[in-house]
Amino acid sequence: MQSYQNILVPLDIFSDYKIVLERALSLAQKPAQLSLVFVTFPHVYFESYGFGVGADFVSDNQKNAKATLLELAEAHGIPDNQLYAPIGDPVDEIHRLSESIQADLIVMGTHGQSGLKLLLGSTANGVLHGVKCDVLAIKI
Repeated sequence: MQSYQNILVPLDIFSDYKIVLERALSLAQKPAQLSLVFVTFPHVYFESYGFGVGADFVSDNQKNAKATLLELAEAHGIPDNQLYAPIGDPVDEIHRLSESIQADLIVMGTHGQSGLKLLLGSTANGVLHGVKCDVLAIKI
């Protein structure tokens, strides 16, 4: 069996992501490349609840994500150019990025709640149904 050469690891830095990163690192045999991504949701305004989540929140969230990804990269020897923190829909951004970097494996966490989400989780399910490479879903 041929080993994976280009592994994309979407992380939720506000969740228990360490098990996902550890599994991805264990699969990344030299000279495999490991790329980390955290997708920040775009600007959302909850007017009906009387408060808004504005551009400052999104920007701060993205800055925190970049800082966390940089710390993880430094700790695990991952080059800075393999870190991504886009703003957008997580499923769309993971699809786009996996094609852009020609990933042959995506390793991601899943919480799974109910129905089909019980098996994968909505983001993991969305990624699985549109990506051209293998996906390894790690139960968190």
